[in-house]
Order: sequence, then structure tokens, then C-alpha cells
Amino acid sequence: MLTQKQRDLLYFIHEKMRKDDVPPSFEEMKEALGLKSKSGIHRLISALVERGYIERLPHRARALEIKRLPESINLGARALNAGRSRPAPVNVAPAGFDEVPLYGKIAAGTPIEALRDEGGSLAVPPGLLGRGEHYALTIEGDSMVNAGILDGDTVIIRRCDNAENGAIVVALVDDHEATLKRLRRAGRKIVLEPENDQYEPRILEPEQVKIQGRLAHLIRRYDS
Repeated sequence: MLTQKQRDLLYFIHEKMRKDDVPPSFEEMKEALGLKSKSGIHRLISALVERGYIERLPHRARALEIKRLPESINLGARALNAGRSRPAPVNVAPAGFDEVPLYGKIAAGTPIEALRDEGGSLAVPPGLLGRGEHYALTIEGDSMVNAGILDGDTVIIRRCDNAENGAIVVALVDDHEATLKRLRRAGRKIVLEPENDQYEPRILEPEQVKIQGRLAHLIRRYDS
């Protein structure tokens, strides 16, 4: 599964090459996606290359070849290769892994600015995800260590707007701070509870807290 930004860029490149047989410039891609800088386009293209959707042709400026397309995009793309157009090879067979958007870092300690989609994604083993929409976050901080969630871990979050008492959730506080905490309800108050004795719970009014999802899986990388 591609992120929306990746899908939008792939579709834009596909349509441009289908009509003109020439890949769009980075400036055209930036304007089409409403990004502020070309660095965002570079990241999106790199992600599409890594996932096998497009290929950079060496030694040629603006030379991109579409290798495959999601089934939802009309096939029949054309690509520029060696100065002439030819049908791009297309393969819609599943790659074997699912993908979830990677939204960036979330504080498991001090809350941080609300998260935004930066255009990245994370490949996960097939069958890991259940029903519903999911996204991934990188943990920053140590306030959830007693729940086995460490600084640098990646968590998979199932998107939802409500959760049962005791669930570990992504909470948006006052519409601008996002944090990962255990959800407790105490009377009419909402308590965002850390799993580290060095941190104090935050006691908030219900209108201050919006649930953005609940913890579904944790992925840990062990460096040698």
C-alpha cells in the first residue's frame, strides 16, 4: 500500500508520460503535489524506486521508467528510455509485503507537535495487519519502557477515535500535541498515563484529548 503522496506522484508521472512521453520536471512535480521544496519530491521518488514502482535511468536527466502501477491506476503508461518512448514494463503482482504510511516520530515522554505525513512508508510482513487503517510511528523517549516500548522502536497504530480503558493510544492534546500513552478514565477526566515511574500522569478534560489510534504492533530493530 502506497501513501497518498506516493500514489499522487506516481499517477502524475504516469499521466504526464502517457500524454507527452516525457517525464515531468521536479518543479512540475513539486507544484502538482503542493510541496514547498523539491527535497520532498526526491524522497517520494526514492520511496517509489525502493518499492519497485519506478526506475531511474542512468546518465539521463529526468529519465524515469514506470515499472509497475497499483491496480487502481489505469495501466498503459509510457516511459522515456534512451531518447525514445516505449511501453513501460508493468507488473501488478503483489510484492509479498504490506505497506503502512510512516508518519515520523512520536514522543513517549514529552509531547511533540502533531504528526504530519512526510511521504514515507514501512513494509510489514503479510498477514500482520488486521482490519482497518494503520500507520507507523517511531518512538522517541522512554516514558513507556515498562510496557516494553523503547526509544527508537517502531509502533504500528490502528487508526480509531475511541479506545477502551487501559489501552495504549496515540492521543492528540489540545489539537497540537501528540503522544503515546496508556488511556485511563477517572470520573469525567481523561488520564494519559506513562509506563515509567519518572513521569507523572497528565490529567485532562475530555475535550482536550482526541484519540488518533491504538497500539497494534511493535517492531524493534537489533543492530549488530
